[in-house]
Amino acid sequence: MRRVTLTFDNGPTPEVTPLVLDVLRDADVRATFFVCGDQLVRPGAHDIVQRAVDEGHWIGNHTMDQPHRFRFGDLDDPDAPQRQIGATQDLIGAFGHADRLFRPPGGGGRLDRHLLSEAAVDYLVAGMYSLVLWTAIPHDWDDQDGWVDRGLCEIGERDWSVVVLHDVAPGAMPHLPRLLSELRRMDVELRQDFPDEVVPIRRGHRHGPIDHLVAVPAGTSGKGSS
Repeated sequence: MRRVTLTFDNGPTPEVTPLVLDVLRDADVRATFFVCGDQLVRPGAHDIVQRAVDEGHWIGNHTMDQPHRFRFGDLDDPDAPQRQIGATQDLIGAFGHADRLFRPPGGGGRLDRHLLSEAAVDYLVAGMYSLVLWTAIPHDWDDQDGWVDRGLCEIGERDWSVVVLHDVAPGAMPHLPRLLSELRRMDVELRQDFPDEVVPIRRGHRHGPIDHLVAVPAGTSGKGSS
């Protein structure tokens, strides 16, 4: 049986996230919401996150404002991880999952050296965070009507897929019920946990390869974080 874990990035969005929660509730599905700090300070955001937690969903950290490159441009900026990760975790507070789940901005879904800096990796390890990546990203943000079919194709290629969707406006979430219906029809097991392959850092301990995700300053050996 194929397995699928659903995740939602970039919220909470008052215009969208409650509707997503309605759909998940009606389908009896639990997911993880990777929230942004600048969204958490919006009016009503805490009530939405409280509802998500009350209904069994997990809350993770998706940086303060999704810098275009998680290297933050300046690889030598020692305060960037605290501004983006730590400050967001402070805002999440007691809503956060015990494993301190963190997902960096993906820049369109690429898993390459644009994703992390060495300073960010060090910060995640020291802070006992879990780095959660993905295997399927159907581009719901730029193909609001076609993303379900693309997602189903990606899911069909793996035994266990971790899917990234986005609870943002205007968004593609009106098609979420169709995705869930199709997954049920395919007899897919919808899970909330994550396979080890997408969690190379778990509770501050490195368990998988990560060098290919870490940016290195010009003129270095290019081996990334050790």
